[in-house]
Amino acid sequence: MEEIFDYTEKQEESNFDLKAELFKYLIYWKWLLLGMIVGGALAYLYNRYTIPKYLSEASMMITKSEDNASSSILPSSGSSASIIKLADNSLENQIVTLRSKSLIKEVVDELNHNISYYIEGKVITTEAYKTSPVIINFISPDSVVNKVSKTFLVTPINKNRFKLKEESTLYEREHEFGEIINFNGLEFTILPRPNNEDQLKSSNTTIISIRPVEDVAGSYLSRLEIGPKGKAQDILALSLVDTESRRAEDFLDQLMIQFNKNGVKDKQQVALKTTQFIQDRLQILNSELDSVETDIADFKRSNQFMDVGSGASEFISKKSSAEEQILNLETQLNVIQSVKKLLAKSDPFELLPANLGISEGNIESLIASYNQLLLQRKALLQNSTKKNPVIEDLDEQLKSLRANLMETVNSTINSLQLRLDEYQNREQKAQTRFSMFPGMEKGMRGIERQQQIKEQLYLFLLQRREEAAIAFAVTSDVAKIVDPAFTHGAPVTPQPLLILIGGILVGLIIPIIVIFVKNLLDTKVHHKGDLQSLLKSVPFIGEVPRIGTEQNDIIQINDRSPLAESFRILRTNLAYLIQKKEKDIADIIFVTSTVKGEGKTFISYNLSRTLSSTGKKVLLIGADIRNPKLHRYTHLTKGAREKGFSDYLYDYGVKPEEIISKTNDEGIAVDVILTGPIPPNPAELLMNERMEELIGEVKPLYDYIIVDTAPTMIVTDTLLISQLADYTLYVTRADFTEKNLLEFPKDLKKQGKLKGVAVILNDIDYSKFSYGAQYGYSYGYGYGYGVDKESRWERLKKKLFG
Repeated sequence: MEEIFDYTEKQEESNFDLKAELFKYLIYWKWLLLGMIVGGALAYLYNRYTIPKYLSEASMMITKSEDNASSSILPSSGSSASIIKLADNSLENQIVTLRSKSLIKEVVDELNHNISYYIEGKVITTEAYKTSPVIINFISPDSVVNKVSKTFLVTPINKNRFKLKEESTLYEREHEFGEIINFNGLEFTILPRPNNEDQLKSSNTTIISIRPVEDVAGSYLSRLEIGPKGKAQDILALSLVDTESRRAEDFLDQLMIQFNKNGVKDKQQVALKTTQFIQDRLQILNSELDSVETDIADFKRSNQFMDVGSGASEFISKKSSAEEQILNLETQLNVIQSVKKLLAKSDPFELLPANLGISEGNIESLIASYNQLLLQRKALLQNSTKKNPVIEDLDEQLKSLRANLMETVNSTINSLQLRLDEYQNREQKAQTRFSMFPGMEKGMRGIERQQQIKEQLYLFLLQRREEAAIAFAVTSDVAKIVDPAFTHGAPVTPQPLLILIGGILVGLIIPIIVIFVKNLLDTKVHHKGDLQSLLKSVPFIGEVPRIGTEQNDIIQINDRSPLAESFRILRTNLAYLIQKKEKDIADIIFVTSTVKGEGKTFISYNLSRTLSSTGKKVLLIGADIRNPKLHRYTHLTKGAREKGFSDYLYDYGVKPEEIISKTNDEGIAVDVILTGPIPPNPAELLMNERMEELIGEVKPLYDYIIVDTAPTMIVTDTLLISQLADYTLYVTRADFTEKNLLEFPKDLKKQGKLKGVAVILNDIDYSKFSYGAQYGYSYGYGYGYGVDKESRWERLKKKLFG
């Protein structure tokens, strides 16, 4: 039977008791509920007094290169190309430009976003964007204002006067609205906001915060998000999170407008530079044409003729082919030499005129590449410095490309000169054949040829100047606004529902963590589950509830208290534990514990009364001769008998009947052997044969002999006589016994020092561990007459609210 009981307990306790673990926390349900209420309240206050932030968005489409090219609106013929061609700017470059601090500073300065207005409230201070009752106007130049960091407090006194305060300098004075105020060299005026003068009568203090434009631009830059949007990846989405949605919308709209202005300005610079170059060349050609025409008049006047064409028709027809080639070559040579002069004199970082009609030496493509690198360098300089490795790399590329362009121009000039010399030689040969032609014809044709060259070049440049002027006038935007800035209705932060749920959860988790740490640091036994390591090898036979201060700690006859019911359950389980071998011989039951104070005497006395109430003859022996406690529970006193258990041990003349006291407290008869006087050598007394003789003499007279022994860990007394016991009830106490001491009785059993060991858990507080109902105890203690007078609802309210 013991093996079956032990196996059953092992199986039961080997499983993890989830309900018990949960109830460790549920017993503190009031603290958990309080934590949730406090967490929810704090979350509500956070939602109530935290200024929400909103997400504002806008989108713009970057126009393609063909949309930007001015040549699409200009007619051209032959091989002539447009004077303006802009290199493609990638989407990444546009994003870099939009995020450039210089551009954002321009926007902040344009919108005066470095000046903020706040209204002091009873709890929080709120921003009044474009709704403040007063505004500040600076007279000092922007270069000074944009670097100022000040905070002014303006409190209206009446519609004409106000009090101005600056806390850092302890400045506090009264002024009139519109009065010029000079504060540490900073001049400004305070005025009522137009169409908002009525608010001055009931307005609270207005806080005017002035921050450096650099800092405000940095704040915007950290919050500004720009990214591609759409399948074609040609649309940029701009977003900004701010507490004031109207301010964010104004910033995004102005950012897109300013970006377009700067882009158009950059594109117009090429056309402007080209127009300036052509105008300079036209002035030079105009002077040269006047000189050629003067030479013709002088030549005719000196040779006294007006027309020599009729006499040179045959010469012209033979030389027309050579002259045409010379004309074209000299035109190209003249233009290229002009470019060479510009390369030699101009700033290395200025744009070069493009598409001048040069068909020789790939000069046009080199000029276009050079201008493209210059534009890229300028775009990067908006958000960087000349020390940037990328800028330095571009500078090296420009230097190399300019040198390559100069070399190409020189080589082209040499090539054209060689070809020109060749055609001039042909012309000279033709002239030799027609040596009879008057010398005046040659001089006249030379002068006329120079005139034609300059006239053709003059007309060519006039056409290009018009193209450049048109390109400058009709330069399209670099981007198109798809969606002006708008704000989503729901705030990005805080999210009230999420914050509220989070606050409740945090309020729940904090007490759980506290309870977990408390349980983690708790080394005491509190309930049966804490005895799990011991119960794997030792059977468990019962729990004894905690006795209140107003409750009786001694079992009475017909007692229906929880204490009495627990001992009846203990008596029943003890019957399964005891294996009766001889009917006429008492069962010897030792009651012990690990340390003193665990209630072994209390268990011994009430167990003896419980067994006796069933008609059994019971003898209770107080064998804890070092610290006797048994006399506290009986009506007997230490002096009721002259001799006790200790007297019997050392005085061989004392008989058992001399130390046995008959008791009949409240109708329950129990024979008791009190401890007697405390001897100086208790261990030596217990080692003699007197204890064994006593047990042998009284065993036939009783059904049960219960021996209240000393704690096993403190003294060796119990172990000296443990072999005389048939069964040993090992008492542990809730909220008292250390968990690390549970290995001690287990080791004693393994070593065979204790016989028939079974565990009792004393002093259980079921108000903390109502999960004990799963074992039947709550039912047993509450079962009886009169216990159902309260309704279930009343019992539930009593349980929940005390």
